[in-house]
Amino acid sequence: QVQLMESGGGDVQAGGSLRLSCGASGVILRFNVMGWYRQAPGKQRELVARMRSGGSTNYADSVKGRFTISRDDAKNTGYLQMNSLKPEDTAVYYCNVDYRGGYWGQGTQVTVSS
Repeated sequence: QVQLMESGGGDVQAGGSLRLSCGASGVILRFNVMGWYRQAPGKQRELVARMRSGGSTNYADSVKGRFTISRDDAKNTGYLQMNSLKPEDTAVYYCNVDYRGGYWGQGTQVTVSS
């Protein structure tokens, strides 16, 4: 059974930082594509960052230079380091693994106040 558990969300002022974690069980992250997505109220879910099994990454233009996706293979945990946060980053953030059709975590709320 595959489970993804996000944590690390919260309330932060603009310019601040947060680090999201995605703990995985039932799937090995380093063998699959892992992604972070977000969904703001009234908007569609969008890709924020993605890491492939080989370690290559790509980012949404809106977060390039501010967010960093990473992975700890020993802990089977993915991370999203978010710096220089802006109010428009406010959303529920979801971890995804592209394994057998894809699995999602439950999401973690990030709220950035101006």
